[in-house]
Amino acid sequence: MNDQGIGDRYQEETRYDRSGMGGRGLDWASKPSPFKTYPDCIRRVPIPELSKEEEISLWNVLAERRSLRNFTLQSLDYPVLARLLWATQGVTRREGSSLLRTAPSAGALYPIETYIVINRVEDLSPGVYHLDIGGWNLELMREGSFGQPLAAAALHQDMLEAAATVLVWTAVVARSAWKYSHRAYRYLYMDAGHIGQNLYLAATALKLGCCTVGAFFDAEINDILGVDGKEEFAVYMGAVGRPG
Repeated sequence: MNDQGIGDRYQEETRYDRSGMGGRGLDWASKPSPFKTYPDCIRRVPIPELSKEEEISLWNVLAERRSLRNFTLQSLDYPVLARLLWATQGVTRREGSSLLRTAPSAGALYPIETYIVINRVEDLSPGVYHLDIGGWNLELMREGSFGQPLAAAALHQDMLEAAATVLVWTAVVARSAWKYSHRAYRYLYMDAGHIGQNLYLAATALKLGCCTVGAFFDAEINDILGVDGKEEFAVYMGAVGRPG
């Protein structure tokens, strides 16, 4: 009887081993797009250009970074949100058809999509938005207040309702699986972790509170975002607000 858990079996069956590393060609014609857009969104909001900020030492930011779960109900300015979005998924260089980002990605395949639940951000209506990487816009998907259902879906972590905004990251498996097959799942969570750390550091530099979340009822979060939970599913979240 095999008493290994599913995690143990997955780790075993996706190991790289020299004896089993046969050549595998890539079907370039079927390579998935590295980002998505919603042409039928309610409206598209351009993300403002970054303003200059006071230079802050990376070493100080690393030393000061902490998870903060207490937020005031103060709104964020839209340009502040723009800096957070750039820090997590901003395009830093174009190489051919690839848009290289501020956070690293295995094989530069970028399987992580960013959705933003706006609770209180100046000049933005509350609702669920999608980050359009190619056009650098916010796409409004659903209008309304989603802080309470988001918190309820995250095991009643009320900070998600108190936060000014919550970034929710999903994984589009096909982008990584195109190259890495079943091992791709290892890389999805690594990629999300890189993005989450960038959010922490950017929030710390901007004197904001930040706390990432991995505990949630998957189907409920997927429903809030409007993703299918199979080809694309929520993997991670980050709440940001003014420190309480």
